[in-house]
Amino acid sequence: MRTIDVHAHILTEQMMQRMRQVAPEIGPTLSEVDAEGGVLQVGHIVQRPFPRGGWDLDVRFRHMQEGGVDMQVLSVCPQTFLYDLDAKLTGALAAVQNEELAALVKKYPDKFTAIATLPMQDPQAAAAELRRAMTQLGLKGAQIGSHIEGKNLDDPSFEPLWATAEELGAFILIHPQKVLGGDRLKNFYFKNLIGNPLETTIAASSLVFGGVLERHPNLKICLSHGGGFLPFQTGRMNHGFDVRPEGKVSLTTKPEDSIRRFYFDTILHFEPALRYVVDTFGADHVLLGSDYPFDMGNLDCVEKVKQLSTSDANRETILSGEAVRLLKL
Repeated sequence: MRTIDVHAHILTEQMMQRMRQVAPEIGPTLSEVDAEGGVLQVGHIVQRPFPRGGWDLDVRFRHMQEGGVDMQVLSVCPQTFLYDLDAKLTGALAAVQNEELAALVKKYPDKFTAIATLPMQDPQAAAAELRRAMTQLGLKGAQIGSHIEGKNLDDPSFEPLWATAEELGAFILIHPQKVLGGDRLKNFYFKNLIGNPLETTIAASSLVFGGVLERHPNLKICLSHGGGFLPFQTGRMNHGFDVRPEGKVSLTTKPEDSIRRFYFDTILHFEPALRYVVDTFGADHVLLGSDYPFDMGNLDCVEKVKQLSTSDANRETILSGEAVRLLKL
């Protein structure tokens, strides 16, 4: 059994160099580099620290071996989504990153597979880049942000993307970015502790109540960080649908039916919470994830699953079995 981590970010020096050639004013650039990492700047976005494993493959491979991770499903760092730029520029930067991801997979096929990044502010262009990434570059799907400059993912403009993703059997990882309520989340690192799972919850709930999963029942959508708060509020969603008219505008059956179509990564940092998700939604809807290389990740993700109070069959499904099926590895 090979362990497969579906949530692992990368931004190599080669990716950064090619992106700077396309958009010097955006970067990305590294500074204050030492043995542990550095400071990443992408336009006005600053990531401090940016761990060295984010760009240094030797460090990454060592961490994978130490953590018992055999393969990573590479995705770009959310700092490079760049949905606020001109769509053509974002598209060019996405194309560069996707080509570099494909090159890594080609060079290290036993270590990596990958999913694309897309210019989501232009859904037609995003659908076209998804098709190119999967049919020409060999990528397995895409990672997209939890909203597109304030536009929720059920917006009708995104229908071309969802139709294309369903047609191609794309694996879609939804990742939080530009979190809601930033002014109230300034202290205590709440922007991540609360903001990130809140973003995932809003994104997923929009897809549910917007009827996207009803219209496209074969979509393969994985929610970051264990689905945020959504798995634990399924009953509240059902109750609201029963007693209020607002939820029935685009949804015809109870929200739980759509929620059960999602996949959830294992990044919950709490065994009872992970056990709840496995017991409630099934091991075949839970995928190993680390959020490598960031400090809020779950770099011992394999050990966390091995220690989970569940059956050996469920552990095998979470560690690799379902990912092999979804990604057609």
